Amino acid sequence: MLDKTGTVTQGKPVLTDVVTTIGFTEDDVLFLAAAAEIGSEHPLGEAIVTGARNRGIETNEPEIFKAVPGHGITAIVDARRVVLGNLAFMKDRGVEAGAVEETLARLSDEGKTAMVIGVDGELAGVVAVADTVKEDSVAAIERMHELGLEVVMLTGDNRRTADAIGRQVGIDRVLAEVLPQDKANQIKLLQAEGKTVAMVGDGINDAPALAQADVGMAMGTGTDVAIESGDITLVKGSLTGIVTAIELSKATIRNVRQNLVGAFGYNSLGIPIAAGVLYPFIGLLLSPLLAGAAMAFSSVTVVTNANRLRRWKPTTIATTPGTNVPGVDATSGVSTQSKETEGARS
Repeated sequence: MLDKTGTVTQGKPVLTDVVTTIGFTEDDVLFLAAAAEIGSEHPLGEAIVTGARNRGIETNEPEIFKAVPGHGITAIVDARRVVLGNLAFMKDRGVEAGAVEETLARLSDEGKTAMVIGVDGELAGVVAVADTVKEDSVAAIERMHELGLEVVMLTGDNRRTADAIGRQVGIDRVLAEVLPQDKANQIKLLQAEGKTVAMVGDGINDAPALAQADVGMAMGTGTDVAIESGDITLVKGSLTGIVTAIELSKATIRNVRQNLVGAFGYNSLGIPIAAGVLYPFIGLLLSPLLAGAAMAFSSVTVVTNANRLRRWKPTTIATTPGTNVPGVDATSGVSTQSKETEGARS
């Protein structure tokens, strides 16, 4: 099971789209969204703030800020009540957002994470960000399939966005719209199906799932809490580390079995001879000197075979440039698509 943000993807989303409704300009929407998110530590919030600054929009600190994990945020910016989040969150806060449902669906189909913004109870527009897939994610997941693994992706993103990323990297099964506190429960459900689960994550909210999994793999580029909760740390923060860990473990177990078979076979033959089983037939006995030498040779054989692992090399996995969402300048984080008319947006 792979967490999406920071594991399959870079975890550094960029602003891609700002869609407005009548009565609001792009700058208005982006200023209010960025001001509301300026105190947020969530990557999506940071992308909005960075995108606003790249457009020359300076933001103020919100007077009030409150985050509802997995749903959205509320804030007071310049005496205006700003609500930013998903459709359900808008409905709970009294903002009618039905007019942008098609826009949200389109953006999600493009693999973008779209958030609705409401101002003083009115629908103001939609801001969207997109994360880029890590260069080696596709090849690493393909290799996992070759190893006979079922690959599941876990994310709090909406279903459309999650499915788009899943198709892009070749994921078998996508678990979307999972709240942070429910990640460990998803592990339990897979274990209840009789599966042995390895969880790979990097964030604070991945820690319970890493601890619940049969094997927890933490990205070395992630949080200290995740690293402490995992059994294995992937130092480079790359999915190729999963492949390397599994291949190395298989090579180690194969070596252990070879040594066990060799040692048992060697001793099964040697001990009866040392005990004199051949003496009645051919008069053969082993002197203590020869028996000691034979026992030492057995140990040398086992150790020599184990040392072959020093020459073990992982499978080379090709990397491809990070896949950016069409129309996005990954350097500036600003959409390069032509602007729509105000009427078309509304």
